[in-house]
Amino acid sequence: MENLLTAEDIAAGVDRLALAITEKNRGQPIALVGIRSRGDEVAERVLTLLSAEDHWELSFGVLDISLYRDDFEHLHENPLLQESDITFPVEGAHIILVDDVLFTGRTIRAALDALSDYGRPAKVELAVLIDRGHREMPIQPDYVGIVLDTRRLDHVLVSLEGTDGKDQVKIVAKPSP
Repeated sequence: MENLLTAEDIAAGVDRLALAITEKNRGQPIALVGIRSRGDEVAERVLTLLSAEDHWELSFGVLDISLYRDDFEHLHENPLLQESDITFPVEGAHIILVDDVLFTGRTIRAALDALSDYGRPAKVELAVLIDRGHREMPIQPDYVGIVLDTRRLDHVLVSLEGTDGKDQVKIVAKPSP
């Protein structure tokens, strides 16, 4: 197991996300929606940075996609289901989905399905702390904090202070078959 990214690296990635979102959307109302778990913490950090600017209409929500995943049967016998918390109108909103790691794209597909239960947004964009490549679906991020070069079978383990007690990213290399 290789400890690849530090708390400082993660903070810099969050800063890059906030800056890119600000540059593209300054003054426009947006809603950050973090995907449980860890995407919500990344979204909160970005929201804190964006909130430092005046005259910016920001909404925040959290989305649990557990029941929308296409690998639901493989998660656990009794998966932990958490609540989504979206208190603003999704209909017609500019939503920026936020996740910690983008890999195959399947989590984002599930998030789009879950989000559609709340209404039809005017626009949905994707912000990810880490893009590690290896898509299985035609999903690409609009905002990226960190690009990691990984092998397909590697595991990228993100730990965040609020969820795990420490900010770090490790890669567990798996041998190729």
